[in-house]
Parts: sequence; C-alpha cells; structure tokens
Amino acid sequence: MLFPTALFGAFFAITLAVSWLLMPRPRLWKPFILLASLLFYGAADWRFVPLLVGVIVVNQIAAVGIARGIGPSGRWWVIGAIAVDLGVLGVFKYLGFLAESVNAAFLGLGLGDGLPALRLLLPIGISFYIFQAISYVVDVHRGRIKPASWIDFAVFQAFFPHLIAGPIVRASEFIPQLATPRSPRAIAAVPALFLIAGGMVKKVVIADFLATDIVDPVFGAPGSASAVETITAIYAYAIQIYCDFSGYTDMAIGLAMLLGFWFPQNFNRPYTAASVQDFWRRWHMTLSRWLRDYLYIPLGGSRVSPARTDINLMATMLLGGLWHGASWSFVAWGGMHGAALATERALAARRTRSAGPQPRRWPVWVSVIVVFHFVALTWVLFRAQSLAGAGEVLVRLWSGWSTPTTLLSATVIVLVIIGLTMQWVPDRWWRLGEVQVARLPVVAQGLLFALVIVAISSLTSDRGVAPFIYFQF
Repeated sequence: MLFPTALFGAFFAITLAVSWLLMPRPRLWKPFILLASLLFYGAADWRFVPLLVGVIVVNQIAAVGIARGIGPSGRWWVIGAIAVDLGVLGVFKYLGFLAESVNAAFLGLGLGDGLPALRLLLPIGISFYIFQAISYVVDVHRGRIKPASWIDFAVFQAFFPHLIAGPIVRASEFIPQLATPRSPRAIAAVPALFLIAGGMVKKVVIADFLATDIVDPVFGAPGSASAVETITAIYAYAIQIYCDFSGYTDMAIGLAMLLGFWFPQNFNRPYTAASVQDFWRRWHMTLSRWLRDYLYIPLGGSRVSPARTDINLMATMLLGGLWHGASWSFVAWGGMHGAALATERALAARRTRSAGPQPRRWPVWVSVIVVFHFVALTWVLFRAQSLAGAGEVLVRLWSGWSTPTTLLSATVIVLVIIGLTMQWVPDRWWRLGEVQVARLPVVAQGLLFALVIVAISSLTSDRGVAPFIYFQF
C-alpha cells in the first residue's frame, strides 16, 4: 500500500479510528496495531510476513538472553543475533550480487560461470527493519536500554508508518512512548497534516513528474539524450530523490503523529550543506547516525591515527553505499563520499596545524554550490545502478551537444527550480503557516486539507503513484 493512494487512505482512516478507541486499553491496542501493521506489510507480499516475524523473534530472544544472563555471555548473544540479521539481509539482498560478481570474474579469466544465477525477490523494507533490530540488540548489550516486552518490541519493529522506508527509529526513541496511552487531546493535528500534505506534494507533484518527464527517459536511453537534457536530468534526479524520500518520511512522521507517536527528523534541507560532512548531517539523518554509532565509532572513529580514521570513514561509507543496493555503482557512490569526507578532514587538519596566516576561504555560498554539484554528480551512480550506465550518462555531458533537445519543458524547469528553492525556505515560515491554519475552525481545516488531497489526486489521475525510490532498499 502506497501512502498517497485511496487504498491506504481507507486503511489509515479505519486504523486511526479503531486505534483511538482502543488506546485507553493497551492490552487491546497493542495487538490491534501489530495486526494492522502486519496487514499493511502483507499487502505488498504476504510471503514476507513470516520473515519479519522471524526477525522479531530472534532479536527479542537475544535481548532477553543478554539481560538475564542466559547461557553464553551477552557478547555471544549479540554476535548470534547480528549474524542472523545480516545473514537474512545477505541472502535476500546480496547473494545474487555475489553470484554475478563471481561469474563476471570467472568470465574475465575465461573459466565460464562459477555459480548459478540467483534471483530472489527482495522483501520491501528489509534493510530498515534489520538495522532497527541490530540497534536494539546492541543497545541492550551496551546497557543503554532494557529489553522490551515481546509485544512492545513487535510493535516497535512492525509499526507501519516507518516499516517500509524509515526513518530508522531506535527502540530508546519509540518503546518508552508505549508506556502510557496516547491522548487524542495532545495530538498536534495541524503540524501532522502539514507534513502529510507537504509530503504528498513532494512525492506526487514534484518527484513523480520529474521522473516521468525527464529522469527516466534520459537515464533509460542516455545515448539519445542531448547534453542539455542530461544536465537537466541530473539536476532533476537530485530533486526527485530528495522529494521522493523526504516526502515519504514527512508522511510517515505525520501519520505517526496522528496516531500519537513521535519520530525523529530525517531531513534538514540537505542541499544547503557547505560540506559533504554537513550534507550527511542533513540527509537521511537517522541512517547517518546509525552508521556513526554502530559502525564508524566501533571501528575506532576519529580516536585513532589520521590514516586509520580515513580507513574507518571509507569503510563506513562503502558499507553505507552497499546498504543502499547490491551493485558496484552503489559501492562506488559510497566510496566517492568516503573519499570526500576523508579529504575534508585532511584539509581541516592541515589548516589546524598551520602556524602561519590562514589562506582566505571562499564564501559559504561557493561551498554550497560545489557540494551540491558533487552530490548531484554522485547521484548519477545511484540512479544508473551500474557503472556502465553511469558512464553512458556522464559521457553525454560533453558528447551530446549536437543532439537535438526534445524532452525539456517549462514544467520540468519550474519544478527543478521549486525543488531547489524549497531548500532555502526558513523553518519559521512553515511554523507561521501552521499557526495560521490552526487558527481556522476545525471544519475549515478539514476542508482545506481535503482540497489539497483532491488537487493532488487530479494531478495524478492519469499517471498514478509510482513506488517510492527507497522501497527497493
């Protein structure tokens, strides 16, 4: 079920109503919201519901074993749970990639295929709920949280607003909210509806239109695109992926708010970043923090030598790239960001060690432009999903100037400009808008939200709603 669809609207309306009826009775509400979440997940493919349930069972057993000191030491419980989690992720997401890579190496040596070709259907959202499960077990082992009850952990893992594509919520952020029933009187309805409506506009109006009208045609047949179309498509994809993913998380956060729960922020105007490090503080923030706390710091972080710190950065970003997809283009994407982060650290360290006058630094706006174009170019690897495909797109930047330009339209250009401009809208402007809407009568608020939904639906009646980009991860 996609969020901005009539089917999900009906599902959520029923779930919201029943949720508030049962909320004063946690013993009834928790099983209900768990079943509703499993129904939501099963709507995509019921065959993967047992997999989600199995991940819940394995990690809860490990957490209980750690806390109670059952059997082996806590360290072995953690290792066992993580091994199962990564094993599940590896089989479904990376086994086919491994077979293809081995076969490519064998063919390069003239030895023929070494492994049979494997094609497994990837369960939606598996990377997200696996990472949540790992953080839960590790935090229990570190003593940061106590094991939750079985039903609380199951609700945390399966809670449908974040189940498919995040944000990656930690147990310490969500499970304490289950301790007391939510109150309908405490719901921040206007901010929640603002997030949902804004997320729908980002996804349906901007992201899907740019995908259909410029990104998919150019990346699908790069040899036919002109240089101008290729440049525009690169810019457009930077906007598409931002609006698609941040639109999803805006809707997820807003839906959770209507149910009475708080999720952490996942995006903070990432294309205003003046450094690659700053970009990762603003883009997919819950993943960035997860990689920092459960991978980069355990590797030694920046507490080791500069060379080892660079290795830790590169390893973290390479694995972060691989997390996004089983392809060498994703590994290369992560490697480019790792190299950029290491370069920034080296330059900062050189400036710190320099005893003489510091060289004049360029204005912040120049840094923002440079970082944005670096990020946009690396998105080519992300969208092409193969090194060869990315190369074909990049080649058109200098070889496609004689090709006629036929794909550009005023709407595409305007949406790209809007997508870039929204990065610079101050947060206080959104808060001011929320305040003004909150002052309206409740009926007027409902009518205004309904008008937004109708307008969005009219724009998508012919196109439909495309799956979210991060569903494949």
